[in-house]
Amino acid sequence: MIPPKVTDKFRNIVNWYFNKRVAPFWALILLDTIILLATSFVVYVSFVGVVETMDAFPELILTFLVLLIPYIIGFRIFHTYRAVVRYSSFVDLLQICYAMVFGGVIAIGIHYLLNFYGGRFFAETRTVQILVSTAISTVLMILIRVVVKTLYDLIYQSSEAEPAFVYGIQSGGIGLAKSIRNEKPARFSIKGFISHDPSLGYAHLLGEKVYEADDNLAEIIRKNGVKAVLISPLRNETFRRDQHLQDLIISTGAKIYMMHKPDEWAPGQIPDLKPVNIEDLLPRDQIQVDMASIGSMIKGSKVLVTGSAGSIGSELVRQLAILGPAEMMLLDQAETPQHDIRIMMARDFPNIKASAIVTSVCHSSRMDAIFNGFRPDYVFHAAAYKHVPMMEDNPPEAVLNNIYGTKVLADLSVKYGARKFVMVSTDKAVNPTNVMGCSKRICEIYVQALQEAENSGKVKGDTQFVTTRFGNVLGSNGSVIPLFEEQIRYGGPVTVTDPDIVRFFMLIPEACKLVLEAGAHGEGGEILVFDMGEPVKIADLAKRMIRLSGAEGVEIVYTGLRNGEKLYEEVLSDKENTLPSFHEKIRVAQVRKYDYEVAAKQLEELFAIAKTYEPMATVAKMKEMVPEFVSNNSVYTKLDKKH
Repeated sequence: MIPPKVTDKFRNIVNWYFNKRVAPFWALILLDTIILLATSFVVYVSFVGVVETMDAFPELILTFLVLLIPYIIGFRIFHTYRAVVRYSSFVDLLQICYAMVFGGVIAIGIHYLLNFYGGRFFAETRTVQILVSTAISTVLMILIRVVVKTLYDLIYQSSEAEPAFVYGIQSGGIGLAKSIRNEKPARFSIKGFISHDPSLGYAHLLGEKVYEADDNLAEIIRKNGVKAVLISPLRNETFRRDQHLQDLIISTGAKIYMMHKPDEWAPGQIPDLKPVNIEDLLPRDQIQVDMASIGSMIKGSKVLVTGSAGSIGSELVRQLAILGPAEMMLLDQAETPQHDIRIMMARDFPNIKASAIVTSVCHSSRMDAIFNGFRPDYVFHAAAYKHVPMMEDNPPEAVLNNIYGTKVLADLSVKYGARKFVMVSTDKAVNPTNVMGCSKRICEIYVQALQEAENSGKVKGDTQFVTTRFGNVLGSNGSVIPLFEEQIRYGGPVTVTDPDIVRFFMLIPEACKLVLEAGAHGEGGEILVFDMGEPVKIADLAKRMIRLSGAEGVEIVYTGLRNGEKLYEEVLSDKENTLPSFHEKIRVAQVRKYDYEVAAKQLEELFAIAKTYEPMATVAKMKEMVPEFVSNNSVYTKLDKKH
């Protein structure tokens, strides 16, 4: 057994060497030169003997130095000294072979010249000696690099490195594994690969076994002590759709890591792997939008965004700012979040003139002054009260903020010549069962009616009104996900209203891209419905979040549907059909049209009732305007019996 002092001293020497950032290139050339000279000398001795070698020693040294020149030229041509030895790859070793073959071929030609014309100045050599010494030197150079790399990996293979599998066996998975192995200190230790191809069950990649992604995978992960599964950047979307595989991995307690920006990664770079959250695992298709058309619309224009401090509004501000508008007017009544948006704009977009104003869209005189001074080209209206239970308890506020605020902005857009007015609506406006959803449906009715009035000449104006409808956005202030995360963090219970409740989900950036696409290509008067993909069962979502967090003992409690809440959200009314649009993820809703004068008169009556702050009377008028508004699990269900 080696004494501890000896091993400690050896480790100190190794640490001293590897703590050097990179060995100078001349040191590597010197090492390879010494190997080549030493090998040539030993081979020469083995062929002619020691006595003959010593007799011709001066001439032999001169001969070796001359023959060394083509090898050094080969090192230069193939850059063998540029590679960092500790990170040597197959390509680096191949470059050594190329350099040595190049040097050997030239050296053989020089050897013939020296034998015929060298006279007494050079020692006589044989072709076979050059071939043997070249081959042995090549092997030794490669061997030294392999030993150094192996030693480095062993010394710096941190005991804290997590055993990991890589999901994906094509270029993305292999490139990811190679990059991980070159990462020092090591975060992960690659122990195998995962593939859906059953024929690869006995295959090996990079010395590690390939395992099939079947029902036995969970046991294999446990058996191998795997603590992490790394997702190939080329397999992100496939993995998101495979919830069965996700559940298998999550059930083992292993963490899942993905690249949040896989398009920006190239093999060889250290990957930006991060633990996934539930948003990363929800199945969704990649959304592509026509950024050129959107950019040509926004660049150099004046843009007004309402609700700029909210989840959707703030992301709209960011995406619009990237497109280079001449000036932006940002409106919100939430002071602190609006202050954050102001700081963000000054920091990230200092070249764009941006005004962040704290106000309410319901202040008609203030809005008139803003429109008169700013004269926006485009209005993106995202301001709204959106929490279903809150609006169920406060119908007059839903009317005065959501509906009256929208009417104020729409009328001012016509008055001051805005080119487009893009309104953010909700899937809760379809066959509404709650006050909030109905308030947004009435907003849709008014802006459509105003568009028809413009088209028919009843209202003088050229503003195009476009409505966008979509469901829940992940990470928004009203999303269940932040609530579940907080409940899990505190040990539970996680509260779900009903075991069968389902919802559609979309990422905030994706929703905003589609809003911009709708704004760019909408021609006015349309209600554009976003394809939200597959609905997600909220109970299943809660269970997966609990397993993903690694928390134990967290229970799910079913609290019953809240006032006005549906089991599922519809994207379109039963009486509506859709038509394809300019984008595969957007469809045009065919809805019932309303006469502008009738709609405007009904709105004035609704506003007058809302200002009395009588909830029941307010909701009764809303139901009169939207006959399909049938309350669910609410005190207002008594009003439905009259219809």
